Amino acid sequence: MFITFEGIEGTGKSTQIALLQQHLESQGHKVRVTLEPGGSRIGAELRRVLLSLENRDLTPQAELFLYLADRAQHVAQVVRPAIAAGAVVLSDRFADSTVAYQGYGRGMDPELLHRLNAVAVDGLWPDLTLLLDLDPVIGLERAMSRNSREGKTNAEGRFEAESIAFHTRVRQGFLDLAARSPERISIVDATGAPEDIALRVRALVEAKLHA
Repeated sequence: MFITFEGIEGTGKSTQIALLQQHLESQGHKVRVTLEPGGSRIGAELRRVLLSLENRDLTPQAELFLYLADRAQHVAQVVRPAIAAGAVVLSDRFADSTVAYQGYGRGMDPELLHRLNAVAVDGLWPDLTLLLDLDPVIGLERAMSRNSREGKTNAEGRFEAESIAFHTRVRQGFLDLAARSPERISIVDATGAPEDIALRVRALVEAKLHA
C-alpha cells in the first residue's frame, strides 16, 4: 500500500508519519518511510537545490521540472520496489504537492501539471492521501520555528520565505484537490495535540487497509 501525506508547511507531516510508522510496525506491517524531494540518492541532491534560500532566483519552470525529475527517480528507485517487497510506503509529499505549490501557488496550469505528474509517476498513484489541514499563519510559524531549532533556515527555508498569500493559495489548492478526489484524499484537521491527530490518521489508514 502507498500512503502519502500532504499539506502546507508546518502541518506536522513528519510527526504523523513517525507515529503511524510505529503503529503499523506494532501491528506487524513492514513500513518504508520516504519523502519528496529527496527520497532517492539523486533526489537528495535535488532537495538541496530546491529548498535552499540561496536559490530564490530559481524560475517556476525550472522548479517544476526539478520536482518532476525527483519524483520520477523516487518512484522508480524507492516507492515501486518497496511496494513490490510488501511494504506499506509512507511518503512525506508526492504529486499533489506539485499541483498545489506550482499550480495554485505559482500560477501554472493545474491541468498541465496533472499530465506532467502522470508521466513522472508512471502509473503509480497513492492508495490513500492524508491532507493535514492548518491555517497558513500557524503553519508558517511552526515551520520557521522548526527550521531555526534544527539550523535549517538557510538550507531548507525557501518556501517558508514565501508570503502568507502564497501559502493561502497552496492550502486552497490542496482543498480543491481533496474535493475532486474524495475517494483518495482525506482531510485531517491538523490543529490540536499530535496524539489526537494520530488517532484520526490511524482510523483512516486502518479503514483503507481492511477495505
